[in-house]
Amino acid sequence: MRIKLVGLIVFVLLAASVFSQQIAEESLVVNIEVPVRVYNDNLFVDDLIIDDFKIYEDGKIQKIQAVYLVNERNIARKDERKRFSPNTKRNFYLFFEISEYDPRIREAVEYFLKNVIYPGDDLMVISPFSSYKLRGKALELKSRDEIVNQLIGILRKDALLGSSEYRTMLKELTELAASIAASLEQRDSFFTTEDRTILDAHNWAPGEKLLRYQYLIGRVEEMRYVNQNKLVEFAKLLKDEVGQKYVFLFYQNEYIPQIDPKILTQYMSLYQDRPNIELTISGIMDFYKREISFDVEKVKQVYADESISIHFLFISRNFEIIPGVTFQERSEDVYSAFREMADATGGYIESSLRADWLMKRAVEASKQYYLVYYSPENYKRDGKFKNIRVEIPGKKYRISYRKGYIAD
Repeated sequence: MRIKLVGLIVFVLLAASVFSQQIAEESLVVNIEVPVRVYNDNLFVDDLIIDDFKIYEDGKIQKIQAVYLVNERNIARKDERKRFSPNTKRNFYLFFEISEYDPRIREAVEYFLKNVIYPGDDLMVISPFSSYKLRGKALELKSRDEIVNQLIGILRKDALLGSSEYRTMLKELTELAASIAASLEQRDSFFTTEDRTILDAHNWAPGEKLLRYQYLIGRVEEMRYVNQNKLVEFAKLLKDEVGQKYVFLFYQNEYIPQIDPKILTQYMSLYQDRPNIELTISGIMDFYKREISFDVEKVKQVYADESISIHFLFISRNFEIIPGVTFQERSEDVYSAFREMADATGGYIESSLRADWLMKRAVEASKQYYLVYYSPENYKRDGKFKNIRVEIPGKKYRISYRKGYIAD
């Protein structure tokens, strides 16, 4: 009897615990912070009040608790139904996905260090080789010129070290593609002696050259592979940083040397009795069709969840002109993915030959914003992504903002 009674008490206590936990979960109140930028053409709109905004979560309108107009690190205006304490400390991340150092990068870094960052701000620089943290105290101990020279030295060295294998393979791939095209069209005179690759020196047969080309283009594509896990880990790394988080992602476009498809077709006609050549050419053509290498939607959600503003700055470049070789733009998959990531976080997106111009435009677009706060009704920690939509009714403004968060 006593055992049954004890069991009953334990059961009641457990049931009460579960019931109270359910009540706690159902009544849980969280505050969602949404950085919002509003533009009329290209001019930031700085006169909006709390009643001008409407916010929807998963299609349901939410009650806005407060709106703060922020200019760089300063709260310029408050409009509150409930008081909040926005943290406007700034964490900057200069992310350089580059295979070659561009002199304009110095001007971009110089502009940022001399006009944007202040003591108290934190800066992390991510190069192709490593990452470097610059704490706010460093800005008080060293001159801006010293820091610029130090960072540029690092970026120049790391671009050389971090991408040396990639550049070497790309160079051989270019020479090999041109050699294959020239050998078919009798244009070997296009090359100087020092331009010829070791393949030509050994007089490789057409089939061997094509095999080598297939191998190299496969290796280059592998090295271009965007690692989804690293992108997700980087976003989670920033989660514990307090304040506002800005990622300026410089991505250098890529041109992969491709043998003109007409020439590959001619090779197949010439060597119909060589099935190995036909198989190799089919493999080469498969590499010409590359799809996005990671789950864009997942990465977008992670970055939006961490309230990280990604400013995607695409550095375009000119390409060589070589007979029989087309330099195919191979950044379109990465470009579209990072563009969507930037859009999902309310960031700035632009492309140019000039890295310094991109930096200035991104800084100008990011220094003013609104922080809009709301508390979702019936919030539940279900691990699902909650979509956010911000509107300014009655106005044809361009609005950028984080597109959601994960309820965890």
